[in-house]
Amino acid sequence: MELPGLERLMEVCQRLKLSLETSPPAREPLKAGSLLEGLPFDPVLANVYARLGHATFATELTGAGWILRGFDDPLHGLEKKNKWWREAWWEELGEPMIVFGYDLYTYATVPRLADERGRQPVVQVDTYEEPYILPVASNVDRFFDTYSRYLEAVVADPDYQQTGDSDLLFPWNATDNLARDERLVELMRSRRFDELMKNVKTSEDVRSWFEKVSGVAL
Repeated sequence: MELPGLERLMEVCQRLKLSLETSPPAREPLKAGSLLEGLPFDPVLANVYARLGHATFATELTGAGWILRGFDDPLHGLEKKNKWWREAWWEELGEPMIVFGYDLYTYATVPRLADERGRQPVVQVDTYEEPYILPVASNVDRFFDTYSRYLEAVVADPDYQQTGDSDLLFPWNATDNLARDERLVELMRSRRFDELMKNVKTSEDVRSWFEKVSGVAL
């Protein structure tokens, strides 16, 4: 499986001189369809971990960089973190999911919403106060692509040019690129994320963001 989104994200970090760190893959990473906490492992993630043990992208940008969780990290590795996540959050969130990345928030795939090829959509999960979930990509590689374009927007932002900092946030300030993800838009329009978003439906900011991405009201 090709990973053009991952390749673009790495190229953007190099071209814009943003930090990029990677490590070699584990000896025996999970394969597509293998069970992780009883859930089928996403085929795109399986291909990512066949190439990388872990990765960090643009982490010097406050609130903009993110980290692909290390597969074999003894303290915060993929399997250990997903076991903790199942015990701590599945019931409260009302949805089994596989966590794989983080910045200020957590990024996870949703096996229940996999497409015909088994590719699972990606959501951003905020568990700071009242937990809430936002859909951000139709699959993991599309997430990489969209995030690479968000990083380009951050670096091009006049505030960043002047101060080295930007108020642009993902996914709030990435609506145009999110709207280009056709399957994500289709899932949003067909209300497949509504149950996941039950805690944020009344938020005017979320309703406006949802409509900008999908073209329909939440």
